[in-house]
Amino acid sequence: MVDISRGSALGASGASELFQLLRDGAPRTRASLAASTGLARSTIAARVDELMELGLVSPVADAASTGGRPPSQFALNPGARIVLAADLGASHATIAVTDLAGTVLAEHSEPLDIAQGPEAVLGWFVESGLDLIKGLGRSRQELVAIGIGVPGPVEHSTGRPVNPPIMPGWDRFDVPGWVQQHLQVPVLVDNDVNIMALGERALAWPQVEHLMFVKVATGIGSGIISGGLLQRGAQGIAGDIGHVRVARGTDVPCHCGNRGCLEALASGPAIARALREQGIEANSNDDVIELVKRGDIDTIQAVRQAGRDIGEVLTACVSLVNPSVVAIGGSMARAGEHLIAGVREVVYTRSMPLATEHLTIVQSAAAANAGVLGASMLAIHHVLSPEGIDALAAR
Repeated sequence: MVDISRGSALGASGASELFQLLRDGAPRTRASLAASTGLARSTIAARVDELMELGLVSPVADAASTGGRPPSQFALNPGARIVLAADLGASHATIAVTDLAGTVLAEHSEPLDIAQGPEAVLGWFVESGLDLIKGLGRSRQELVAIGIGVPGPVEHSTGRPVNPPIMPGWDRFDVPGWVQQHLQVPVLVDNDVNIMALGERALAWPQVEHLMFVKVATGIGSGIISGGLLQRGAQGIAGDIGHVRVARGTDVPCHCGNRGCLEALASGPAIARALREQGIEANSNDDVIELVKRGDIDTIQAVRQAGRDIGEVLTACVSLVNPSVVAIGGSMARAGEHLIAGVREVVYTRSMPLATEHLTIVQSAAAANAGVLGASMLAIHHVLSPEGIDALAAR
């Protein structure tokens, strides 16, 4: 039996707690809600009415009758409100409007240099987001939360980037506070790989409790979901595998000031640099991908070796975290099976058999949409929490 009798900002009604039973979208009757909670039918009816007034719950097709009038069913109404999501990268940005189920209603992407600074980038985000909402025929009053992913470390409690290496001018900038001057709703901010982990799980692995998302692009990082929850660690940098030392790179310098970091060996720029040293023209991640697609043997071998280097670090992660899924994403994942084959080769060889018995290592299903989907889930999880429902009712 679920205890939802605790008080809340809704007073004795406790509608926010009741809503936690309905947010999975499965239709339920008043009788089934009463059976699950132990509350009286009259109490359930009052709380359902409150949620219906908010528009968060609506009637659905009647349940089968056991005699007499069919009982009414209720379920989450995902279209009742909207959230705004942003995936801000080093040189691009994607924004989307979604409903409360994470369904994308409108989306827009364009090149955008994060180094322009917070006010220019966030100003673009607010203006473009409002244009998307208007284009859908929705009003800004229907917006209930905003999720934003940025390419750098974030202090989760404040939503402020902290010493982000590729985000000049963003250090300790109050991202939620600035956005809320223009859009007065909760603003949730996290680093890009964490939101990618949320997006990948929501799209492809909703029943998986233990998942790692590894982003391989200009940098390398990972997002960790354990026990169904995103793990940020004490300072918000859990999963920062890019600066773990790899034996093969003892003398290779990294921009962080150390030597032998995974990122200095296996990121897109690192692969391109290694190819140039062999006399192969490769100046960017896209150049590397194009060479792979052409079947260039030297490039394919370099990408496979990068996969092995990543696998070396992930072998330790598999022992520590014991995920059942490792999803490889980021721009370099477009190299396809060549990168992932290198990862699998090392992880499956060096990990304990029990750890890999049911371990799946795959290319990201969400791909380029992982970030914006995850940003929307960040916002939706907040809105649909007991605190979020109470705040919505207070509005």
